[in-house]
Amino acid sequence: MDEQAKAYHPRMGMVAVLVSLLALPAAGTPARSDDGEARISMDVKDADVVDVVRLLSEVGGFQVVFHPGINCKVTLKVREVRWTSALEVALRSCGLGRDEDADIVRVAPIGTLRAEAADRRKYQEEKAQGGERSVTRYRLSYARAAEMAPIVKKFLSPRGEVIYDARTNTLIVID
Repeated sequence: MDEQAKAYHPRMGMVAVLVSLLALPAAGTPARSDDGEARISMDVKDADVVDVVRLLSEVGGFQVVFHPGINCKVTLKVREVRWTSALEVALRSCGLGRDEDADIVRVAPIGTLRAEAADRRKYQEEKAQGGERSVTRYRLSYARAAEMAPIVKKFLSPRGEVIYDARTNTLIVID
């Protein structure tokens, strides 16, 4: 590279970025694989992963949001690969993952994404169990309520309970 080009691009000595969309048809769209996904070639050295993902978002046609504090350098040299494969490799090499919602991709550390998914599952379980509980009384004739209570308890939800009244031989089921 000549001195004039280095002077024009001050970071060129540190970061060499070459992105080419292979086999550009006359219409100017990227080459497509058999499944219709764009194939790309990239040669990136010590580039910020945020910049690489932003470039891939242009090729893939999606919007991207980054978790605060992502700071990772990536060196990547791929030839004629699907853009999704390049994205996954770049994210994995930095310990990052993605969460997709329609055409918006959120990039964050894998631990953060797992913790958020666990919180969402826990919230959904609590929401499902958050309905009103019903109370039903059963007066038994041919069995003792004290003996039947542990058996009935096995068939209730985790928040259900069984109380018995030995005097009246009645089971009270709350669920």
